[in-house]
Amino acid sequence: MLFKKIIQTGLLAVLFGFATVINAESVGYENLTSPQPTQNPEKIEVIEFFWYGCPHCYHFEPQLTKWLEKLPGNVQFIRQPTIFNSLWEAHAKAYFTAEALGIVDKVHADFFDTIQNKKQKLDTEDGLMQFFIAHGVSEADFRNAYHSFLVDTKVRQAKTMSARYGVTGVPAVIINGKYKTNGPLAGSQENMIKIMNQLIQKESTGQ
Repeated sequence: MLFKKIIQTGLLAVLFGFATVINAESVGYENLTSPQPTQNPEKIEVIEFFWYGCPHCYHFEPQLTKWLEKLPGNVQFIRQPTIFNSLWEAHAKAYFTAEALGIVDKVHADFFDTIQNKKQKLDTEDGLMQFFIAHGVSEADFRNAYHSFLVDTKVRQAKTMSARYGVTGVPAVIINGKYKTNGPLAGSQENMIKIMNQLIQKESTGQ
């Protein structure tokens, strides 16, 4: 009898997990197991987890850029470089260096292009320095930002972000610290944008 109950309990757990996956796929997103605090409670926070070496992120970028052109006033958008290994860390550090220099908008698309199309790794300090110099940054300014406490802190924080938000692949988008959507959940990158808008509307109206 005990063995039968164990089997039944295990079967129910499996079925519940399967039903959860089906439901997430049917609605295009899933609830975070542990909701996370947002930076600004007055805004609906949208975080994009990405990696410059990811072709899916590269193809998602034009759609995201178009979406950002009509960003509602009550939404705060945050790019979050994802770190799963040393190469990802090098690219994340490049992003945070650009952020510290105030030139993310100037170099973000070119960084994608250089890695995805020109097939340059941009994974060393000297290689990154040449990239930044080509975009008008002096060697001194680059090295000061690259080795700054601020950039180092953001890199260390980024190493824990994926686990906090349950991100196992990119691109992934977190809405208001509660919901996660990605290509597999949404069915397509085009549908990701629709899901993002739906969840922003949901959070805006408090439904």
